[in-house]
Amino acid sequence: MSETIYDLFVIGAGSGGVRAARISAGFGAKVAIAESRYLGGTCVNVGCVPKKLFSYAAHYREDFSDAKGFGWDSVVEKLDWPRLRDNKTREIERLNGIYGNLLSNAGVELINGHAKILDANTVEVEGVRFTAKNILIAVGGWPFIPDIPGREFAISSNELFYLDTLPKHAVVVGGGYIATEFAGILHGLGVEVEQIYRRDLFLRGFDTEIRQELAEEMKAKGVKLRFNENVVAITERGDQYALQLESGETLITDKVLYATGRNPMLEGLGLENTKVSLNDQGYIAVDEGFQTREPSIYAVGDVIGGMELTPVALAEGMNLAKRLFNGDNSVLDYNFIPTAIFSSPNLATVGFNEEDARERFGDIAVYTSRFTHLKHTLSGNKTKTFLKLVVDKASDKVVGAHMMGDDAGEIIQGLAVAIKAGASKADFDATIGIHPTVAEEFVTMRNASR
Repeated sequence: MSETIYDLFVIGAGSGGVRAARISAGFGAKVAIAESRYLGGTCVNVGCVPKKLFSYAAHYREDFSDAKGFGWDSVVEKLDWPRLRDNKTREIERLNGIYGNLLSNAGVELINGHAKILDANTVEVEGVRFTAKNILIAVGGWPFIPDIPGREFAISSNELFYLDTLPKHAVVVGGGYIATEFAGILHGLGVEVEQIYRRDLFLRGFDTEIRQELAEEMKAKGVKLRFNENVVAITERGDQYALQLESGETLITDKVLYATGRNPMLEGLGLENTKVSLNDQGYIAVDEGFQTREPSIYAVGDVIGGMELTPVALAEGMNLAKRLFNGDNSVLDYNFIPTAIFSSPNLATVGFNEEDARERFGDIAVYTSRFTHLKHTLSGNKTKTFLKLVVDKASDKVVGAHMMGDDAGEIIQGLAVAIKAGASKADFDATIGIHPTVAEEFVTMRNASR
């Protein structure tokens, strides 16, 4: 048993864990953090950051085409995939180093290796035991591939970031953020893509109208969408794979990417040695202060479910550090959290979708605008931009904003501040827009579409 007693021992050096560790140390706590894989977690290594870099890369092909309408002639024979992949990897390695420096500069002890909880106050890492007054579980999630015949032939987004070569044809299975984003990314990089989803429309939980708009735009760009379909088996066929579909059809492809969700990484964590329990969805059950049924053990981030977004994990880590070591027992507010999907075109949203708003508020007004981006009046690009506001008539407050189009995330982030602060439709109407921009359309919509 180590003689050192930590105030906080964090398991997992992803977004939530690193934030909790750094802030806790800043409050004077003695903190250690254990990580068995890579610093920065999913977001930095095989998630948000490399995905966004690939998304930028995927848009260049369209940008090169658009440039012709503005008088620029360019000839691009093909994508140099190894160069893109390796440049991305170098940037991720740089960020790994930054995370290490952040922890070191904050006075957090970094312990490399797999951590297992032995009891309410003891953690073992590679045979060495550590004692802690508080333990934080922030191990995140791992891609889930369903147990179908031939599942070993499929890859997850983790492996896609490091492919030796790009396939000519790929099938993306799933209908969430990751599947929809990678369908667009792969297509933009020159891959022929088919996306398969078992329900009638992808991105369940988002506003139905904007989901429909995105589906139409993706199909127009050349991505083949197969809704109400699923894969029941995968077999090898030479250098390719044969996918047996529920419909009875057989689909031949070079690569099968499964993006069908993520499960919390609980295996080998030692929860059986504690009172920690799981909820009905298999995530660690916590109260509003992120405390588990074992009073000394806490959990934040993807491992507790909810909105599995990096900024949410960061906020949870910050909230917990303040709660444990700064006397701040405020409860984290999960209302009006903005989010973006880096699909092609981009989609972003904050607040209620139309369906949920009608259920919550009853009488609502909906404002929509669908138009061609000024840029595309010369480029000839047929992609449409779509904007939507949802207003509670009783209070006149804007309770939802949705956008599909270039830089949707950047625009919705700004609107999220106003909506979080309780801005009314009258406030939007009284705001003078910046012309000519897409964003100004959000303050010029005067007539409700319904």
